[in-house]
Amino acid sequence: MRKLLISVVLITGLFSSCATKRPEGKTQAEVLFKEAEKLIESGRFILATEKLNRIRSKYPYSYYATFAELLAADVLFKQENYAEAAAAYIVFKDFHPKHKKADYVLWKIGESFFMQMPDTHDRDLSPGFEAIKYLKELKRVYSDSEYAKKADEKIAKAEEMIRLKEKYIADFYYRTEVYDAARFRYENIIEEFQEPNLRSHAIIRSFMASTKLKDNNYCQKNKAVYAELIKPDYKEDFNEAVEDCLSVKK
Repeated sequence: MRKLLISVVLITGLFSSCATKRPEGKTQAEVLFKEAEKLIESGRFILATEKLNRIRSKYPYSYYATFAELLAADVLFKQENYAEAAAAYIVFKDFHPKHKKADYVLWKIGESFFMQMPDTHDRDLSPGFEAIKYLKELKRVYSDSEYAKKADEKIAKAEEMIRLKEKYIADFYYRTEVYDAARFRYENIIEEFQEPNLRSHAIIRSFMASTKLKDNNYCQKNKAVYAELIKPDYKEDFNEAVEDCLSVKK
């Protein structure tokens, strides 16, 4: 009997020493929120989400309810569930447009979309357009924010991928001899993008496509305007493309 009692005492002591002391707080919502933060720090995201959901369901009018909603979105991002994270941040933005962390929310929306972009430009880049949209909104509305200062690099990378994608599509049409679609794409590049090498490439190819289409009117109409836009390194190729286009007859 004595041995049994000693065993019970030892086991009880072992469990007591392993038990984690709950954080202190003025309200149960605060305690749950602090518990969720600790769980997130240790990577226990599912348990953390359960705590946050309990705050939102049981204490919806608590000071911590709004922060629990935002932290739940952060958990999704940490779990690399970027599509779900973007949706959660957008919902938060819509319901709390004047929140003191509104700049952070815009940053995380942009970052969530940015992380959904593929590694190569020949795949769907729609997340890139969304990333640019929200990151530019961040820079416009919160220009002094610490997050706005970090947005430029991601905007630049997303825009570069989009430029490469547009060039890829236009060149594909040209290569497959769909010259009207190719020229349409090259014209869009000329109008939409400022990068000198890409624009010069598009200008020359638009003339080459017009030659294939036997449309010397296009070249006659645009040669003077595009001559001002062409980069010096491309001047020789441009002049050759113009000459070929002007000489073609329908």
